[in-house]
Amino acid sequence: MKIVVVDYGSGNLRSAAKALERVAQSPVAVTADPETVARADYLVLPGQGAFADCLAGVQAIDGLYEAIIDFTLTQAKPYLGICVGMQLMATRGLEHGVHEGFGWIPGDIVPIQPSDPRLKIPQMGWNTLTESGPPHPVLAGLEGEDVYFVHSYAFETAQPDHQLMVTDYAGDVTAVVGRDTMIGTQFHPEKSQTVGLKLLSQFLGWKP
Repeated sequence: MKIVVVDYGSGNLRSAAKALERVAQSPVAVTADPETVARADYLVLPGQGAFADCLAGVQAIDGLYEAIIDFTLTQAKPYLGICVGMQLMATRGLEHGVHEGFGWIPGDIVPIQPSDPRLKIPQMGWNTLTESGPPHPVLAGLEGEDVYFVHSYAFETAQPDHQLMVTDYAGDVTAVVGRDTMIGTQFHPEKSQTVGLKLLSQFLGWKP
């Protein structure tokens, strides 16, 4: 099983790779090489920082964006986006202007606006997962569990069935999106201890 974490200059790659290696009990490639990405069995795109910066990082490496598209849409193999890697799946990101995303899951990345003004932005820390869409094998047993978030923007999906889980931050905030062979988490599985490892293990066992 070839597991690849895409390295496009965003931080937090090593912790994601280490968490995947722990559950897979096998090496994980951290690379920007388009051929290695295209040959993967499971692809993970982490991300932290601004939407536009992460998008530019992917597009700046010759052939990388095309390899990600080939892997996910043409070969239809399992893709996991984490944090901004999940947000890039959207139609648009509305952070510091309007930026076109991958367009895989219709919707926009918008500022979090909790109804309680006492809540701080970014949302940072542990919060509870609640199912909001159809059951998904990667998410089995995660209902009611706490995971680690750090973000100021959230995925506003255009189609309700693409929003698989939410968390409450004085209003529902998208925690997981997905369709077909792709899934994305707003939270960080690699920072979510046992629950995060469970999700990663179930992702690596997913045969969509």
